[in-house]
Amino acid sequence: MKKILLKTSSLSKSFSTGGALQHVLKNIDLELAEGDFTVIMGASGAGKSTLLYALSGMDTPSLGTITFGDKLISDLNQDELAIFRRRHCGFVFQQIYLIDGMSVMDNILAAGLLVSKDKRALVKRAKELFAAVGISGETQKKFPAQISGGEAQRAGIVRALINQPEILFADEPTGALNSRTGLDVLDTLTAFNEQGQSVVMVTHDMRSARRGNRVLYLKDGVILGECNLGKYVHGDRERHEKLSVFLSEMGW
Repeated sequence: MKKILLKTSSLSKSFSTGGALQHVLKNIDLELAEGDFTVIMGASGAGKSTLLYALSGMDTPSLGTITFGDKLISDLNQDELAIFRRRHCGFVFQQIYLIDGMSVMDNILAAGLLVSKDKRALVKRAKELFAAVGISGETQKKFPAQISGGEAQRAGIVRALINQPEILFADEPTGALNSRTGLDVLDTLTAFNEQGQSVVMVTHDMRSARRGNRVLYLKDGVILGECNLGKYVHGDRERHEKLSVFLSEMGW
């Protein structure tokens, strides 16, 4: 039986808009298991990113609890949450947010040094991760403006993994990329998941969703349904058809 990394109970999130209360997430009970590649889908405004940010400690719920291992993270203050995120979570966004004035390597080391002061060990791990995502030593020395979008997003994945997080959270990681470079990023995420990295990804793209072994469909702040696809196998037509049927049933 898989180890449960993260669990929510009656997770709810509301915002006040123009004096009216908008309920974005509604009483969500969810468990995320070690080694899973969980995909969150849904129409625009369904609450996908809000759920991702709550799960990762980037936002706090209005009601309910979030437990990571044996720690109740929904009760942490902002400073405690920042420390929690650095040590336990990795983040990949649609916009990559590399620091322009620093080399690609220095961007990764800056994230690593927030947790560890062993620079030699960080450099070693960074080089191993760069090799795994196919970024050369020459590219590591360049500035973000000098590399392609695909290289920048793969560097973003290295940055997300430098502190060896238990869960990698990805919010539309291929949304700003063309088809070919987006596929490279998906291959990278899949390869790390196959090595045991737990991944939670928000996407509106079916090609991306097929990479998950578990797909959750969110509608109006509620998990409407779940599709279990099993281990990803490239070119698996049955997998594609199973997901297509599920999404059709969800009204996607």
